[in-house]
Amino acid sequence: MTEAIRLDNISLWRRTQEEFSYDLKKTVLSILEGNYRKAVKKLVLKEIDLWVESGEKVGIIGANGSGKSTLLKVICGILQPTSGKVRVRGKIAPLIELGAGFDPEISVRDNIWLYGVLLGFSRREIKERAKSILEFAELEDYELVPVKGLSSGMVARLGFAIATDVQPDILILDEVFSVGDERFKNKCKKRIEKFWQGKATILVVSHDLSLIEQYCDRAVWLDKGKLRLTGSADRVVNSYLDSVKEANLGS
Repeated sequence: MTEAIRLDNISLWRRTQEEFSYDLKKTVLSILEGNYRKAVKKLVLKEIDLWVESGEKVGIIGANGSGKSTLLKVICGILQPTSGKVRVRGKIAPLIELGAGFDPEISVRDNIWLYGVLLGFSRREIKERAKSILEFAELEDYELVPVKGLSSGMVARLGFAIATDVQPDILILDEVFSVGDERFKNKCKKRIEKFWQGKATILVVSHDLSLIEQYCDRAVWLDKGKLRLTGSADRVVNSYLDSVKEANLGS
């Protein structure tokens, strides 16, 4: 089989959340007051080596802050690694921050066209799919409404509908089963199940470990930015749960 994704010695330094919120005004004032400090950076991914075969379904697990979502963003090209190399073969649909790439000032319809083109599809292809996208997102009556006029739930539904309608080679999922109400969540799950039964390569981050065991061929356990273990889904999940139990007993 061919490799769909390959990461060679990936490391990433990022500014801390505190530094991200440190705005320009505060920076200028701190310089004037003579107490300016350089941005603090943290190593969030540490020398990751990972490859995913075409058509493989891989789950990524780990505690909050272990680097799971960051790793997905590196694979999608949203973040550039500080060192190492990322190789991806095929079109990616990232369901990470649903609707993050939308332009709030233009209509839902125009955003569908724009988002689709950014995913690598031609204007003609995405125009042909616009109707089915609107229907799935249940936004037919909002086609000409600017995205800024939608609720956050509507925006998430739209992002999910676009990313899953275009049938990508690689589907990247980050806790996407929380989209909308229970009825819409079930609708999303049914659509995702079609991908699992098909040829698409899937990477999924989820705290639902039973989902990882049930649907994934393999699992990857990240621990504080490091690749702790990779192997069959049940083996990795069980090792992770054992580690959690040991930590709880020791606390």
